Amino acid sequence: MSAPFRFIHAADLHLDSPFRGMSKAPEALKAQLMASTFGALRAMTETAIREQVDFIVLSGDLYDSADRSLKAQLLLVKEWERLQEHGIAVFVIHGNHDPMNGARAELQLPASVTVFGADRMEYRPAYCRSGELAAFVYGMSYGTRHVTENLAATYEAEPGAPFHIAMLHGNVDGDSSHDPYAPCRLDELIGSKGFDYWALGHIHTRQVLHQYPHVVYPGNIQGRNPREAGERGCYIVDVSASRAVSLTFAPLDEVRWLEAELPIAGIASEQELLVRLEETADRIALLGEGRSVMIRLQLTGRGPLHAKLTDALVRRTLLEQLQETRTEPVHDVWSWIYALEANTASELQLEGLADEDSFAGELSRVTAALLADKEQWRTFAREAIEPIAAHVKLGRLLRSSLEELPDRWLEQARELTLGLMDGEGRKDG
Repeated sequence: MSAPFRFIHAADLHLDSPFRGMSKAPEALKAQLMASTFGALRAMTETAIREQVDFIVLSGDLYDSADRSLKAQLLLVKEWERLQEHGIAVFVIHGNHDPMNGARAELQLPASVTVFGADRMEYRPAYCRSGELAAFVYGMSYGTRHVTENLAATYEAEPGAPFHIAMLHGNVDGDSSHDPYAPCRLDELIGSKGFDYWALGHIHTRQVLHQYPHVVYPGNIQGRNPREAGERGCYIVDVSASRAVSLTFAPLDEVRWLEAELPIAGIASEQELLVRLEETADRIALLGEGRSVMIRLQLTGRGPLHAKLTDALVRRTLLEQLQETRTEPVHDVWSWIYALEANTASELQLEGLADEDSFAGELSRVTAALLADKEQWRTFAREAIEPIAAHVKLGRLLRSSLEELPDRWLEQARELTLGLMDGEGRKDG
């Protein structure tokens, strides 16, 4: 039996990360967004002290860029000094965003901080507050941004510790949402390497890939864009005397990105819609749990307002009206609606339409076939945008959207066409 201990596993701090696309937000809100990664870092320090953890492991991408901002470096050292005052050690690896070859200030790190190098996998002892050995912690940083070899293949647990924690910044099993840096397979991590806990970083979505041994991504500590919606933070990991592991998620985000849907069925006027949107935004803001929130609202379903909502000017006007009522924080907490999207449809009855011997029926059949065959639809979509894909900026935007929105494009095209036909009266033949 060994001594029980507690540690924090965090990754992907991305300190001083820029926030783009918020030009219409109030200046005070933009300032809060820019400072939110620092706020999340301070929250982690407070959590570590309050929860009396023995040590912290930070699994890469502490900074958002290789040329780390001086502000971020100074704040990080300040927080580490606070942790040292409370007897909390910190173990660090650097990832693809902040590799070891990046520019850095000449700063003296606290003695309680271990930064693993990039030459080879190394390990260091981690101790309980009582002074007993808790675990060996293993790690290896990125020397350069593009590390494509399997770093995990070099990891092996050493004898002499009751528990073994491997820190790795990389992509397990080829997660397509992130670059394939330091790729490895889950089955090799849970094989015969002798580790009890793989403290991963790089993937920003929180997930537990395996238990005993635990293979864990904590996600990032602060959402930075609409794709990183929901609560963000770290894991508090408790290891019992019998080596049983339990995970408790601790939210750290200072600003939370949220999404909500509002069905338009039964909403007859723009005035009524605006009221319902306000109510929806107020309700979803409660999920921020006292934090500032960035809200994306999406109108869905079928209803009489569909035709008007296809007009970008109408949607923009509604969004501006919503934003005008939220230009000031309430008790220093913002509730900002940054986007209003419409994924709506007309009140046409689509059931049975595919059986019709008509243009509308053929359109319905082709749409269904393309939605059922994703690869065929992507090929079709690429061919459709090819004439404008050569444009430098527009082409990049289209290629990016192609990975996320093709199904929506197809459904919108069908609805728009059928809506126009319905307005003129569908003709068979």
